[in-house]
Amino acid sequence: MYDGDWQRAARAVRAEIIGDDGSRAAPPGDPVPPEYQDYLTAIAWGVWARGGPLAPRDRSLLVLAMTAATGRMDEFRIHLRASPNAGVSDDEVNELLFQITAYCGAPAGNAARSVIREVRTARETR
Repeated sequence: MYDGDWQRAARAVRAEIIGDDGSRAAPPGDPVPPEYQDYLTAIAWGVWARGGPLAPRDRSLLVLAMTAATGRMDEFRIHLRASPNAGVSDDEVNELLFQITAYCGAPAGNAARSVIREVRTARETR
């Protein structure tokens, strides 16, 4: 369904930022259709691969803000771990925390803060 240049470009960007291309086989017995991961990669990472005036750093900051704002902490965690690969510094994430809290509220800010602490602690103990 999502083959060709678009899918390859989306997988390449995902591999560069996240560290995998989303093509891992689903576990045996997974009830989700196998083409779901291709769809997800094409949609979510295809927008990164299309180019345009936003740099990977900008896109990363936007994804962090949007996932925090919508309470998607699993996705926030994934993108926070990968944010240095997109050129995002810890200082920028710290500043983003203020923006999240100001515009999305203290609960969103505190949830993001907890994940930031968790990810940084894990990074430091490696």
